[in-house]
Amino acid sequence: MAIKATVFKACLQIADMDRYYYSDHPLTVAQHPSETEERMMVRLYAFALYADEALTFAQGISNEDEPDLWQKDLTGAIERWIAVGLPDERAIRKACGRADKVVIISYGRAAEIWWNENKSKLTRLNNLTVLRLPNEATQALAKLVGRTMQLQCTIQEGHMMVTSADGVVEIEPVIWHGSLSSGQAWQ
Repeated sequence: MAIKATVFKACLQIADMDRYYYSDHPLTVAQHPSETEERMMVRLYAFALYADEALTFAQGISNEDEPDLWQKDLTGAIERWIAVGLPDERAIRKACGRADKVVIISYGRAAEIWWNENKSKLTRLNNLTVLRLPNEATQALAKLVGRTMQLQCTIQEGHMMVTSADGVVEIEPVIWHGSLSSGQAWQ
């Protein structure tokens, strides 16, 4: 018998001062049996960072032809493809051919090694952004997990502060390649 996903309810209150985007997003997040709480929270971070009414969770971890999140236009064309973790370089190139913009949000101890191994090939891709989240921040995010979560996400100059009843986490990503959004590059 297959192990079922664990379902979490999250309400993200997003105040993105960089994009002038202010909205509440009630989300149902399925945690795959092989997924850690840290990875699930990085997916929520990705949602908050690129929040849009058209942004949705995809099958990512259980279907290698899909990202963790994607944003499609009304014709079904993929505008933004977001993958969390350390995806294969060939899969990233394939995604760059399918989507207008591709974002990789890397984290964990092996991220530096992964980047050094793939850097020369990935920096050639013009529609790719690669972000690196600090280990301390992603581990602190994992401590905010609850079956129901109320998270306030404030974004300014690329930095995010996630606040909940269980604590506050500040996340300052490092841009390894590309820019956070069109016309915006910070570090």
